[in-house]
Amino acid sequence: MTEQHKISTGFYNDRLVRAAWDTERERWFFSVLDVVGAINEEDDYTKTRNYWKYLKTKLRKDNPEVVSATNQLKLVAPDGKRRLTDTLDADGIAALAKAMPNAKAMKWLAISD
Repeated sequence: MTEQHKISTGFYNDRLVRAAWDTERERWFFSVLDVVGAINEEDDYTKTRNYWKYLKTKLRKDNPEVVSATNQLKLVAPDGKRRLTDTLDADGIAALAKAMPNAKAMKWLAISD
């Protein structure tokens, strides 16, 4: 993925979700951490990051397609610096939500359809 993309932010349930437009693939990629935090209604960045780390390990065994679809893009981190972060496109985010073992993810899927 090239560095030629535009950065955007959006909100889901009053939570920031960072995104980047990839000009080569012509689609938006969303921060996995931001989406996981929004779905789980978790404000603690460390808890969200640890949950994603746990879920990514579990998905590598159970549903490797979701993890292999992640791309890393430089997005502005909470400390203001641009850092590589795992991202997924809209289809990948839907697959991630389906793979999350909780009712909040199912509720999110119902809203996003």
